[in-house]
Amino acid sequence: MNKTLKDLQPKESGKIAKVLGAGPTKRRLMDMGVVAGTEIYVEKKAPLGDPIEVKVRGYNLTLRQEDAKNIIME
Repeated sequence: MNKTLKDLQPKESGKIAKVLGAGPTKRRLMDMGVVAGTEIYVEKKAPLGDPIEVKVRGYNLTLRQEDAKNIIME
């Protein structure tokens, strides 16, 4: 089973292998710099795990778990 962004813990990082999904959600993620080959660092997670704050391409981005599980990590 592939590891997803949702599986990473705070202070962990990894490289994006693939972004799953289709339509406006995938387009929105890609427009924000979440594309294959990009390093991503998990800053923190909310107490219940949703949302997740990550650092990608030099800026902070907050993602829902629903979106994070569609980001496959290397």
